Amino acid sequence: MRLWLIRHPKPAVPEGTCYGRTDVDTDAQHFEAVVARLRGLHDSDEGPTPLQVYSSPLSRCARVAQALSGAPWPEPVIEPLLAEMHFGHWEGKDWSAIPRDEINAWRDNIEHWRPPGGETVTELAGRGWRFLQSITPQGAAASGPRPAVAVLTHAGVILTLLKQVRGEPLNQFGGLKIDFGSVHHLEHDERGWRVVRENV
Repeated sequence: MRLWLIRHPKPAVPEGTCYGRTDVDTDAQHFEAVVARLRGLHDSDEGPTPLQVYSSPLSRCARVAQALSGAPWPEPVIEPLLAEMHFGHWEGKDWSAIPRDEINAWRDNIEHWRPPGGETVTELAGRGWRFLQSITPQGAAASGPRPAVAVLTHAGVILTLLKQVRGEPLNQFGGLKIDFGSVHHLEHDERGWRVVRENV
């Protein structure tokens, strides 16, 4: 199985806004560019047309999936497990306006500290992993033809999935950037999941 993890287009929010689970619009120009690029993905060397498309319920992902639907891309399945991290009371605030002691507590224990009213990185990672396991081929299907699955989601989901597939600790987030509109390629075979390419 081939899996394309696709981050949504650039959001139309002021720079520095914490918008995790908040449903925000996208930059119109970047939205069109991302959709056009993804439409041509099946004609490139990156892989076949996806047989299944899954999307976060947040509109910055779901609108892309809907824009792509129709031959040759299938209708998307909206999957709540793919939503971005819930930052609770931080949502919609400028990062600089969030109490410094809360930011420091989160950075000191990023896996398990919960933003007030939100969820932990461990809970986010668990959601993403449950989704990945739900689409993982079993038995003989794992060694058969390799279908492609496209997933429209968010930086938090993508980052924690990449970490888990590689067996890396969740508390080491530095050094890996997830670009808006980027595609990350995973493959599954008899050995399990592996990361093939990043930020395509």
